[in-house]
Amino acid sequence: MIPIAIGTGLFFIIFASTLKQIQALSLLFFDFGSGEILLIVLAVFLIFGPNKIPEMARNLGKFINEIKRASEDIKTEINREADRIEREQKLSEYKSKLESELKPDEKAKKQGEEPNK
Repeated sequence: MIPIAIGTGLFFIIFASTLKQIQALSLLFFDFGSGEILLIVLAVFLIFGPNKIPEMARNLGKFINEIKRASEDIKTEINREADRIEREQKLSEYKSKLESELKPDEKAKKQGEEPNK
């Protein structure tokens, strides 16, 4: 019984050594609280045993990193597209402003005078 207790303690220390990590895990599992996550972790430990836990923790870490990278890529793409749209809007505003300034004055045309330049 002692190796299981020591293994369980080490697993909890390795798996969730700080409250922030436990809170991050609770965010992963949506509405589960810290106690519920610890219960799930204990059940996983009992089902898979102490030999599989480090491998599972590594795989979980890799999975979380992949999710973080994917979300950062999505954020980057969204920001890039928003910047492109903003640049296109500014360009069209400048273009219309420039065209309106370069067109001859309509009032001067009607009066038969030379437009102001």
